[in-house]
Amino acid sequence: MPFLTYDKALELRRDLDDTAEVLTFGSEGYIESLRRWSDTSEKEAGAVVRAISSQQVATVVSFARKNHVPFVVRGRGHSTYAASSTHGGIVIDLSKMCKVVVDAASKTVAVQGGATWREVDTATAPYGLAIVGGTLDLSGVAGTTLGGGYGWLTGRYGLAIDNLLSVRIVLADGKVTIASETQQPDLFWAVRGAGQAFGVVTELVFQAHDQKSPVYGGLLKFPAERLKEVVEFANAFEVRSTKDQGLYFGFTCPPPERKAAIFAVLFYNGPLKDAESFFSPLLSLRPIVNETDMMPYERLNTTIERFTSSTGRKNIGGINITLPLDFQRVWQLFQQYETIMSMSRRVEESTLTFQLLPYAEVARVPVEATACANRGHNYNACVIFCWHDPDQDTKMYNLHQKFLKEVEECGGIRDYESHNQGIGVVYANFAGKGVALEDIFGANLPRLRFLKTKYDTDNVFKKWHNLQRRE
Repeated sequence: MPFLTYDKALELRRDLDDTAEVLTFGSEGYIESLRRWSDTSEKEAGAVVRAISSQQVATVVSFARKNHVPFVVRGRGHSTYAASSTHGGIVIDLSKMCKVVVDAASKTVAVQGGATWREVDTATAPYGLAIVGGTLDLSGVAGTTLGGGYGWLTGRYGLAIDNLLSVRIVLADGKVTIASETQQPDLFWAVRGAGQAFGVVTELVFQAHDQKSPVYGGLLKFPAERLKEVVEFANAFEVRSTKDQGLYFGFTCPPPERKAAIFAVLFYNGPLKDAESFFSPLLSLRPIVNETDMMPYERLNTTIERFTSSTGRKNIGGINITLPLDFQRVWQLFQQYETIMSMSRRVEESTLTFQLLPYAEVARVPVEATACANRGHNYNACVIFCWHDPDQDTKMYNLHQKFLKEVEECGGIRDYESHNQGIGVVYANFAGKGVALEDIFGANLPRLRFLKTKYDTDNVFKKWHNLQRRE
């Protein structure tokens, strides 16, 4: 792809009336603007526009279309397959659009498209409010939400998109519009589950919920020999949980020993006594690390952040699982994980996480009500492989795909498809490039493709999941 010329960059600045920062090679801050959560996603852009308004975003979209220049959108850059990067094109960087406005009277929260969950949680906490959000506080609100949005409050309130009231979005033709249940409802349907494929969302308005009390949560770590008891507790979670619990567990290789171990992150939205009673089977195992306690809700989302470095090369992938898990299969997974950690260089920040969040509220919403098809009676599992040497890229990608397939077979989702009634079996935000669109959007794919012909005829927004891709 040809590089954006310097003359075109100057023309872009003029079109913006110098109201937005336009970074090109040699500009102060240009190199830093290319940084992504995964080093594999860093590309040398022709220009990076740090927008501060929807109109600026619209100007860039119109300029790019007029001049046939590819462009991408960067919220917080957590994609591991370069969905927010371009070689030679234009990056619309929303990181300066991070304002959060709370209306305590209506319990609504307006969030700009470049904000993180940390900024949202910090803004809502003084009002005793919270919204369903991601479990990594430095990830972007828009990216998490538009793909569905699971969080610790999902058990009680559903997905982030189930609490989304409206969005402000810049369409492929450069027009800025509002989409909601009453304004352009077909676009709002598509945005809730496939939003990145329809435009640049510059503002999201959420319904918030009362969260006046602290929550119970934190990290536990166990030696490998405790895996059987942890799996047994996880298998009972579906029966014992109500709407106010959450359990993440899996494999990690923490410093300083760099020895494969079992971790669990606990969540209980209630009093300490009730929480400790619920999680007593785990707490009684004498974990080698126990950081659980009562804490403000906004602190909980920092727990998982430590597992994966903000630097290095990464690949993320996910599948759905059903309970019960077979311990012998999980043990085999652990042994494979342990082998990969020992045979590869500087890969110890890699993790497998089984994410158990009560699914009743998610499944209560009909699959066809939003574009998000991941609404079955199942849970997500996420595999993140991390490494640092570029010469290991092919090896780590192949190991990641092989390991992910083993997790899928362990989870038994393929044997349970009738229960999911044809629903997509991969959470869109965890789906990599090689995942079939039907396995992400299920029966909603034909309608999504039809709406693409209405709102994005030329398929401009295709860096996330290309809805017009034929398989």
